[in-house]
Amino acid sequence: MIIKTLRVLSRVSETLAGLLIASNLMVLLYGVAARYLAGRSPIWMDELSRFLIIGTVLLTAGVVWIRNEHMRINLLEQKLPLKWASALKLYQWLLTVVISGAFVWFSWHYAFSVSRFTTMGLGISRTWPMLSMPLGFLMLFLFAILRGPFERKDMQL
Repeated sequence: MIIKTLRVLSRVSETLAGLLIASNLMVLLYGVAARYLAGRSPIWMDELSRFLIIGTVLLTAGVVWIRNEHMRINLLEQKLPLKWASALKLYQWLLTVVISGAFVWFSWHYAFSVSRFTTMGLGISRTWPMLSMPLGFLMLFLFAILRGPFERKDMQL
């Protein structure tokens, strides 16, 4: 059940990230074409591109974490005795769960605290792009909780 849930969450997250990357590519191509055809690109193009990239990174953080594909140095884990390495992995997992859970809470409140401000280029409420933070940290939190502190061989996504 947990593995199936992780696979579904992983696919949803990757699909959304793929759509964000594709839309970012379209925005950038539009900006380049406008720059060459009209002599200048729209002011909102850079801002939208930035928001799309940030959203993509935050959405895929959980998937990358669960697959152990993120950048990290695990030399210490490899050199420690099994008991100490397990304790270190438990500590890392607890830290990830606590920090991502706290960031869900704080970023959710922050996203709505800036609702009266608008972005310069797009002219939309700053809440909309800021919602990628609590969503991304929630995905990381869920992936961490579902995977647990120790890697399992049967959990290949």
